[in-house]
Amino acid sequence: MNRKQFLQHTFKGFVAALTIPYFSKTIHAKTADPAPAPADEKPQPPLARPELIAAAREIIAAQTYCALITQDADGRPQIRTMNPFPPEDDMTVWIATSTQTRKVQHLRNNPNVTLYYSNHAQATGYVSITGHADLIDDRAEMIKRKRAYWDQAFPGFKNLILIKVTPERLDVINYKAGALNDPQTWRSPSVEFKKGS
Repeated sequence: MNRKQFLQHTFKGFVAALTIPYFSKTIHAKTADPAPAPADEKPQPPLARPELIAAAREIIAAQTYCALITQDADGRPQIRTMNPFPPEDDMTVWIATSTQTRKVQHLRNNPNVTLYYSNHAQATGYVSITGHADLIDDRAEMIKRKRAYWDQAFPGFKNLILIKVTPERLDVINYKAGALNDPQTWRSPSVEFKKGS
């Protein structure tokens, strides 16, 4: 072993002697069982249905866009960004699109959809609405919901169609409102909607 090899070997041993105890303590600290909660600290009860819906509305109201997830002819999920209308009292969501889009063809074949709202930058939580989508070609509904950009995108309502998503299940995480994952299963709090309700 020449002098250079000796110095390299010695330096590596020195570095290992310094770092191994440090990392051992760090790993032990991270893997040790957390301290038990104080005996007088009780777990928070789950939020009731109205509170969960209010928590979901808060997340949704803070977002301009959502993701619409459909399935193509091969059963593969397809996702795109949409600009939905605010949910109605029963959490039904309306969206405008063109009759020429692939999503419309997907919905004709399979009306099962998911809407996903989230602000990943602030990580405030998310809302997922799973439901049934109907394609609505009703001029009265279009007039009621008309947006300014439609004059250019859909002159005279040409090629415009509305998607009405009727919710069947809503999942929500809203940290501020206390709508949190189950600590064991990580499952988010949810609300079930009966058909016609």
